[in-house]
This record gives sequence, C-alpha cells and structure tokens, in this order.
Amino acid sequence: MGTTSEQDLDLGLNLGLDRWTSTYRRDCPSRTVVEVLANKWTLYVLAALRRQDGPLRFNELRRLLDGITQKMLSQTLRELERSGLVRRTVYATVPPRVEYALSDLGVEAGRLTTAIAEWSVAHVPEIAAARQAFDVQRRAEPRPVAVTEAP
Repeated sequence: MGTTSEQDLDLGLNLGLDRWTSTYRRDCPSRTVVEVLANKWTLYVLAALRRQDGPLRFNELRRLLDGITQKMLSQTLRELERSGLVRRTVYATVPPRVEYALSDLGVEAGRLTTAIAEWSVAHVPEIAAARQAFDVQRRAEPRPVAVTEAP
C-alpha cells in the first residue's frame, strides 16, 4: 500500500476507504468541486457547450438556456471559468466579442453531466409516477397503526 503525504493528511484525504469517508467532512476540498457541479445551471451550461460544434457567445448561451437570467448566466460562467471548466476568449474587436468553450477538464466534466441529463430524460415517466403516488399517499386520510401485543 502507498504512503500518505502530510499534505494529504492535513486535507483529510487518506488512502482507501478513509479517502471516501473524508469526502463527507465539511472541510474536504472536494466539496467545493461538487458544489460547482451540482448547480442546476452548471449542468445546463456544460451540456449546451458540449453539444455545440464550437464556442458560444453569451447571448447564444442565454437563448439556449430558457429561464436563466443574465446575472445567473454570468455567475455560472465566471465560476466555471474560475474552476477551469470553461475557457473565455475575448476578441479585440469593436464591440468586443467574447466566446465560451469547454476546456479539456470541462469536456470531461461534461461527459458526467450529460450522463446525468440523459438518465433524467430517460426516467422522467418513472419519477413522475413515483411523485404522483407519493403525493396521493400523503393526501390520503391518516390510518391508525395496528398494534399487536407481544406473545
């Protein structure tokens, strides 16, 4: 078995099972990555950029992502760029032209988020049925719990 550096121990990242256990700790650095990827708009931005043949401009992304506000798209793109998932290219034209594309890391993350999106689309009927059954059960009159005596 390999050795663990002091830096890994300081971060709470041990080898083996302990490494996974440490991901549940609030001070685990991987949580910041999960927070970025778990954002609904991150999933959609990564998917939109992944499905295009080339880079997209801000307003092209905004038109694709129905319901996203300008502020939310700006924040999402900024965080994705900060995290190294998106490349922002500014062209020195008048007016300036800015394009967004996935970095290599973003392409890899995009594969994961695309899998989530495809799974979601494939299972919408099952999820909708489960939600409906749950809601019907919750609206039903409460029934008394049968109590049995121990022998």
